[in-house]
Amino acid sequence: MKKILGMAVAVAAMTTSAMAGVTTNVENPLFIPKAGQFASKTGAGVMYKVADDTDAMKLKKHDGATEFPVWRFTEDFSFGITDRLNTYVSVGWTQNDDIDRKGMHRGRLGLDYRIIETSDKITWDMYGEAYLSGLSKMRGSYDIDGFKYDNFSNGRWGVVLGTKIGKTWSNFTASLFAEYLQTFGNHNNKIKLKRFDLPAPYGIQDASAVGFPDEISVNLKSTRELTIGTNAFYQINSNWSFGGGFRFVEHTDNGVKSIHTDVSDANQAIVKKLLEETKDMNDGWDEYILSAVVADQITDYFQVALFGEYTFDHAHKGSQNGTDVKFETGVRLHFVF
Repeated sequence: MKKILGMAVAVAAMTTSAMAGVTTNVENPLFIPKAGQFASKTGAGVMYKVADDTDAMKLKKHDGATEFPVWRFTEDFSFGITDRLNTYVSVGWTQNDDIDRKGMHRGRLGLDYRIIETSDKITWDMYGEAYLSGLSKMRGSYDIDGFKYDNFSNGRWGVVLGTKIGKTWSNFTASLFAEYLQTFGNHNNKIKLKRFDLPAPYGIQDASAVGFPDEISVNLKSTRELTIGTNAFYQINSNWSFGGGFRFVEHTDNGVKSIHTDVSDANQAIVKKLLEETKDMNDGWDEYILSAVVADQITDYFQVALFGEYTFDHAHKGSQNGTDVKFETGVRLHFVF
């Protein structure tokens, strides 16, 4: 009996030790905080972009234009409820002065549960998130040269469901993940109206000149987003590590269901024209993102990581998010306590 108990304790100790080696580095894709542990990842980056030649960019006379610097700031904070269950919040802010667009580009609040964690270093996580873009209104303006976004929020709430599997071989770790985002249609937006191109004999007119409100809200359709990807990570020694990854993101088209703001009967023809133009905005895009990172563990509680991302994308003709060049580099500071 003593031998059996001794062997059980030894196996448990070996398993705990092995898994600790997998998950103590915050940059490791399989990292989760242990019970009572806080982890913080604070990032600051700068992005260089060259706009592509979609119809939307041509209409805005911005096709081929350079956008630099585009400042990006992120914060990911997690807390271990148990050794297998943790909660986290992720927020991000983008400032792009070249196109006068700024605001929160990411907001999520979630729970991650490690369903499987084996002695041969295989893990399987499931996670669910509240999508927090509804915290701020989607803001923009409509003119004869098309729609212009003023911020990075789509104004919608939503939910995310995701899963991640991974395995570690000695100092090398690999993972695969997939997630699905569903947003809920609403009218959490403000759109400034400037000029319309109306049928003859009116031609181009200011919105106010034809009795139309200078600002409206519209009822947007629900959208979906699919992300799949993989990460690889190598622990060189107790201080240095590096990794890389690839992910594919499909952003579907936006669409307007109706005008939420009350509009006079005299302007229903304008409403009809606007809805015809925006019921399918054909503004979706697909992204193929390559990433790399190198990290130095300064102390047991503090780590510095340098990262870079290059994005290839394919944008629909009405998209303002397509690029010919898109590269971001920056630094992340990690604290575990």
